[in-house]
Amino acid sequence: MELTALGTSGGWPGAGRAASGYLVSHDDANLVLDFGTGTLSRLQGLLDLNDLTGIVISHAHYDHFLDLYPLFIARFYEECPTGPIPVVAPEGFFEHLYKLTDDMGADMRTVIEPQEIAFGATTELGPFRIETHSMRHLVPTIGVRVSADGTTLAYTGDTGPTEELEALARGADALLSEAALQDMDEPPWFHLSARQAGENATRAGVDRLVLSHFWPTHDRERSREQASEAFDGGLELLEEGDRLEIGGLRRGVEP
Repeated sequence: MELTALGTSGGWPGAGRAASGYLVSHDDANLVLDFGTGTLSRLQGLLDLNDLTGIVISHAHYDHFLDLYPLFIARFYEECPTGPIPVVAPEGFFEHLYKLTDDMGADMRTVIEPQEIAFGATTELGPFRIETHSMRHLVPTIGVRVSADGTTLAYTGDTGPTEELEALARGADALLSEAALQDMDEPPWFHLSARQAGENATRAGVDRLVLSHFWPTHDRERSREQASEAFDGGLELLEEGDRLEIGGLRRGVEP
C-alpha cells in the first residue's frame, strides 16, 4: 500500500501547495482520503480519473472536500464511462455537498455514489477495508483505518485530543495525523499540535508518525521539533508529491 500526498495545508492552500488530500494505492486500486482545494489538479498528474476506486471524506469543511465540485464537473461533461464514484462520508455530509450546484442543471448525483457511514462502522471500497472512529472537531468527523492485505494506515482527519485517537492508531503500520497547531498557552480543543500528535502516537505504540495538515504560515521545522520531543519513532512531515510506502519514504515525486 502506498500513500501519496496531494495536499498538506490546513485551512487554505499555502503557496505552491494544496489543501488536505491523500491518495492511497494498492495493486490497481486508488482511494482518495479527503479532497481539498487544489488536490484534483495534482491527482490528474498521477492517474486517469476513471481509475479512481473511491473517495473518503472525513468531514464537511471545505479544505477537506471542495475539489469534489470540479471532479463532478469533469466527470459529468466528459461522460466518464466508469459510472458514479463511491464517496464515503459522515452522516449529513451529502446534504451539505449538494449545495454546490451547477447552474446548467447538471446533477452531482449522476457522478457520485453517496455512502453515508456511521461512527464505528466499516465498509469496503475495492480491496480497501475502511473502519471509522469518531473524532473531536467542530462538525461530525470520521477518522479512518484503511487496510489492505494486512497493512493498515490510520488517518485522523481533523480532531482535537480524544481517547478515540489511541483506538484509531493502535496496531496501524503508520499514523497520518493532522498537526495544525504549534505549542500555545491555550490551544483550541478542535485541532492537534504536532506535539499532541507525537504524544498520541507514543500512547498508541505506532512505529511511524506522518504529519500533515499544517497551518500555511507555520514553520514546519518547528512542528517537527515539537513532535520529536514527544515521539521517538519514525517521524515524517509530508510535502506535496511525497510518496510513502509502508516501511519507507521516497521524496521529491511531484505530480
